[in-house]
Amino acid sequence: MASWNSTPLEVLYQVLGWTAFVSWSISFYPQVILNFRRKSVVGLNFDFVVLNLTKHSSYLIYNATLYFSAAVQAQYREKYGSGQMIPVATNDVGFSIHALLLTAVTLIQFAVYDRGSQKISKISVAIVSAVWLVAAVCFFIALSKHSWLWLISIFNGIQVFMTVIKYIPQAYMNFRRKSTDGFSIGNILLDFLGGVANYGQMAVQSIDQNSWVNFYGNVGKTLLSLVSIFFDLLFMLQRYVLYPAKKLPVHPKAGKGTEDQLAKSTDQSPSECV
Repeated sequence: MASWNSTPLEVLYQVLGWTAFVSWSISFYPQVILNFRRKSVVGLNFDFVVLNLTKHSSYLIYNATLYFSAAVQAQYREKYGSGQMIPVATNDVGFSIHALLLTAVTLIQFAVYDRGSQKISKISVAIVSAVWLVAAVCFFIALSKHSWLWLISIFNGIQVFMTVIKYIPQAYMNFRRKSTDGFSIGNILLDFLGGVANYGQMAVQSIDQNSWVNFYGNVGKTLLSLVSIFFDLLFMLQRYVLYPAKKLPVHPKAGKGTEDQLAKSTDQSPSECV
């Protein structure tokens, strides 16, 4: 069983890990709250949420299995070395569970709130169907050979693939509308912080162990951070530079009622004005 060589690095690892967990977990709430306040999901892409649900489902399967299964851990150490630490921490499992639940809540909001003419695209339906079909086939292949590490690596690959493509519908929707109204920037800022902390956590573990197996042995977590950071920067660019929110001028003598009317007319909420 691998152990830490440096206590300060171990503490830093835990701090970064829980920073990523808290940031990523809280990042789901600004969008849920924004949808609740507006009683609308217009501006939030339906495909983004559906693809995100598949992504987090796959990631939970990978994290929970590698964290709890002694058989999978044994196969991991057999492949990467008996002295290697398992690259999944408690916060990874906790985040996956929480993320799946909050994504499901957002999906329910699409069913109960105004979504305009938006509906899930045929492309997204085809992608999600194909992904779970592949997962099912791989399960039966792994079942006959007891290749559990290989199987969860498939789910890890699925979550990486979904992470790469899930942001594209939302980014394109913002571009087409020339607006980010209805898409919470608070979600993006917290997601960015979580991605940076998550990547830092992996770097700290690699420095302590003097090995970079942590990165290529868990390529899914590595790409998760890098892809999330890239798209978060893109969304920040869209929100603050390309399509900044337009604020209507308020007359100095205007009362609170007038301000409320202006806020409603621009379909904004306080959580968007970050």
